[in-house]
Amino acid sequence: MQRYTAKMQIKNWNDFRYLVAIKRAGTLSAAARLLGVDDTTVTRRLMALKELLDTELFHRQSDGVLQLTHIGHLIADRVEVMENQVDQIGDVLGKQRQQVLGTVRVTSVPMVINRLLVPALTRLFNQHPELEVELIPDNRNLSLTRREADLAIRLARPVIGGSRVKARRIGIFDYAIYADKRIQPKKVEKMPWITYDDTMAHLPQAKLLARSARSDGNSRCRLKVVDAETAIEATLSGIGKTILPAIVGERIRGLRQVVRNDDIPLLAREVWLLSHVDQADFLNIRTVASWIGDEALAAPG
Repeated sequence: MQRYTAKMQIKNWNDFRYLVAIKRAGTLSAAARLLGVDDTTVTRRLMALKELLDTELFHRQSDGVLQLTHIGHLIADRVEVMENQVDQIGDVLGKQRQQVLGTVRVTSVPMVINRLLVPALTRLFNQHPELEVELIPDNRNLSLTRREADLAIRLARPVIGGSRVKARRIGIFDYAIYADKRIQPKKVEKMPWITYDDTMAHLPQAKLLARSARSDGNSRCRLKVVDAETAIEATLSGIGKTILPAIVGERIRGLRQVVRNDDIPLLAREVWLLSHVDQADFLNIRTVASWIGDEALAAPG
């Protein structure tokens, strides 16, 4: 039977964040990534919390997953409520001061983060000096319900997320063929395609590239990549040609769009912006969401 003391005083609420991270992530390493610390720090803070509360908060499964106990779940649930209340306090202060305050975490594939968001950040920061932005380039669909991010940009209509995730379409990416601009147009036709490996074969652009490579008798695919960033660098090196969203390709000085006989896009992908329903009306979230749709992902003028 667990023992509790009425004199217990909680002086460091920060340690409860580690328990919530375990609930959301499931393992030590995943929780550490979520919090931006190492595994040792997570372990140390969880042990300190266990000692403070004098109760078992989780059990380690044989596969390494940390399963919260009943009391662990109850505590983590209440800490999440506190977390949301703190976020609301920050929002209230920001609106009262007419300033955009706090940190907003944005995730998307590396190509969108590196090629579209980063170049547009200066104007956002100049307009809102108290705002901080964390950019998380990741090919995985990070979870908003587990608070791995505050906003997510995805290149397809979301099929998961549930009622706690708000999604809206903010645009369409039209794709085109690109090659190193130093290579003469006549030679580009015979260049090999840079395609994606089997782990990315489900992507629409990967399927299109695979079909193009099979139907093009003059070019043999010699390079397969796992993301668009690598495809861009390989194309800039003259290794081959690939397809990219025109909004990205037109911003890369070393690339040239391959002219085709028609103006029909090779591929069009919807762009969706996701947020958590509990945060969607926060001033800092709304500000960054508007910046993404109106500036960062706007076609170059």
